[in-house]
Amino acid sequence: MSERLTKNAARNIFFGGTAFFFVVFIALVAHSVNYIVEESTDHAGLNDSIALGKHVWEKNSCINCHTLIGEGAYFAPELGNVWVRYGGKDDPATARDAIIGWMQAQPSGVEGRRQMPQFNLTNEELNALVDFFEWTSRINTQNWPPNEAG
Repeated sequence: MSERLTKNAARNIFFGGTAFFFVVFIALVAHSVNYIVEESTDHAGLNDSIALGKHVWEKNSCINCHTLIGEGAYFAPELGNVWVRYGGKDDPATARDAIIGWMQAQPSGVEGRRQMPQFNLTNEELNALVDFFEWTSRINTQNWPPNEAG
């Protein structure tokens, strides 16, 4: 028996390996999609206010400065856990007022700090944006961000 790898054997190994890893890739994609759709997101809690909040987030390009669950720019703080940072789990009304007050007070005018522009959002848009932040705080992010400060 020849100890060299023939062209046919090499071709069979290549195609067999390609097929095997293609099947593994499809299985991993299916698992990821199933996890995202079924386990990580609070579908029952979705409502029109959250959808409006996401629309406000996108319309004002908030992701150009902030991150949301690790996605976006790193110029400004992570907002996927802003609801938790402001104490929303313990006192939702105070957290809502604090987040809205923070957004209405921008830009803060503190010298040497990065400034968030004033978007002049309506009360409905502000409340919807806070609802969106509350909803994102319920997503199973597998402990992201690694610290509460974002």
